[in-house]
Amino acid sequence: MNAVVLCVGKLRERCWREAADEYEKRLTRYGRIEETEIPDLPEPANASQADRERVMREEGAALLRRIRREDEVIALCIDGKACSSEAFASLLSEAERTGRRQVFVIGGSLGLAPEVVRRADRRLSFSPMTFPHQLARVMLLEQIYRACKINAGEKYHK
Repeated sequence: MNAVVLCVGKLRERCWREAADEYEKRLTRYGRIEETEIPDLPEPANASQADRERVMREEGAALLRRIRREDEVIALCIDGKACSSEAFASLLSEAERTGRRQVFVIGGSLGLAPEVVRRADRRLSFSPMTFPHQLARVMLLEQIYRACKINAGEKYHK
């Protein structure tokens, strides 16, 4: 597996960083996974819609600069497609056969800029609920790990 988890913001709290590190450590036996963080821009106090759109646009531009033309981009979006762990494993296996680098994109507190969503080859949703981006990152790493175990024919917890 050759994948990147591209995120807006840092994992500041120790519990999130430790959880992400644990899954990254487990994933090393299945291939290379890289975490790339871009700074989350401050939202002005009493931000207008135009302020929020500007922040999203700037974060989106920073994300797009990290994506290569040949990458397969999977954007995590509330309105994306939800799937089972087995279906997600199949998706990763299919993408891996193409040889393209898989880039999973997680937005900041305002979400993903429309330009990033348009660039995505796929949109994925864990739930119609909204999660903090720190938790979404840990959930994504866990699901990638689970998918690798499924694809390797190894036992996993259901």
